[in-house]
Amino acid sequence: RMANLCVVAAHTVNGVAELHSNILKEELFADYLSIWPKKFQNKTNGITPRRWLRFCNPELSEIVTKWLKTDQWASNLDLLTGLRKFADDEKLHAEWAAAKLASKKRLAKHVLDVTGITIDPNSLFDIQIKRIHEYKRQLMNILGAVYRYKKLKEMSAEERQKVTPRTVMVGGKAFATYTNAKRIVKLVNDVGAVVNNDADVNKYLKVVFIPNYNVSVAEVLIPGSELSQHISTAGMEASGTSNMKFSLNGCVIIGTLDGANVEIREEVGQDNFFLFGAKADQIAGLRKERENGLFKPDPRFEGAKQFIRSGAFGTYDYTPLLDSLEGNTGFGRGDYFLVGYDFPSYIEAQARVDEAYKDKKKWIKMSILNTAGSGKFSSDRTIDQYAKEIWGISACPVP
Repeated sequence: RMANLCVVAAHTVNGVAELHSNILKEELFADYLSIWPKKFQNKTNGITPRRWLRFCNPELSEIVTKWLKTDQWASNLDLLTGLRKFADDEKLHAEWAAAKLASKKRLAKHVLDVTGITIDPNSLFDIQIKRIHEYKRQLMNILGAVYRYKKLKEMSAEERQKVTPRTVMVGGKAFATYTNAKRIVKLVNDVGAVVNNDADVNKYLKVVFIPNYNVSVAEVLIPGSELSQHISTAGMEASGTSNMKFSLNGCVIIGTLDGANVEIREEVGQDNFFLFGAKADQIAGLRKERENGLFKPDPRFEGAKQFIRSGAFGTYDYTPLLDSLEGNTGFGRGDYFLVGYDFPSYIEAQARVDEAYKDKKKWIKMSILNTAGSGKFSSDRTIDQYAKEIWGISACPVP
């Protein structure tokens, strides 16, 4: 009853993204909303642009300052919208691409230093870094990489040459006793060990687990990213802030309509975000359908699981992990996080990513528009809203 006590005792209750706040009002605390309709608010999370652009990405920061003709964006992030009018400028495109390549080379050096794996800065850098959890669906990411590897193995040498080369990086920590999370980490490493040493395909795909993920590592990974995966089951991520950091650094997101993804997509433009998956209001119904035995798995999903079961990635027994995706209900079964349902949509979105990346001009424009649309996601705005709308306090300006 702790949440109920908190709602009764607090003078204000807020979620940390629009979607999250709406779930609180419409589902979790609907009865309380009928008693205290003014008690509930939304305060979308934010990030500090001083750390997450100016400090960690000096090359891109200089370009932003040059084109906006001011460095005030670091304390007034809404100024980034000024980049939109230059989104088609070839000079900006050239500078932007050079800055991104510098960050990618720095990231490639970090990966070599900590893992011994050589990655190609000219490949698409696809990154998912966050706490390892089944709802965040790193398992979908690695199943997607397994599917990609399987398809590459089935192609002729000529067909492979038309493929968009990709480096998939996963980082994050698993809680000490969270067995399935640890199995996911092991699977990423096992898949990487096979894929990265397969001479037929390792020019077109590499899979890397980034060890010891922390803020300092994120400061290298985020500027070097081009595609970032924010693929949680809709309705389960309160907000997310790494999605904001990636977008601010000109990274394009592939994601579900969950947490702050919803607002990021609104701000950066639907064409500059790769959307897939079920929506939050569908999830309960889809779980019920699954319980009733109505789920029909996609052959691509079944094929990726079977490839792992075949022992292609070593002798470790992944049966308990894969069993979590099987059956219709029950503890540790029934695919509670709907990986199987969203997998076909995910694979199709990744195919759109591959095509978009081949058009360098289009991709750079998408990157610029992601940075240009990130103004809303400054923690300065969040803190200002808390101060004015909840705490009722005014600023103390530095003399």
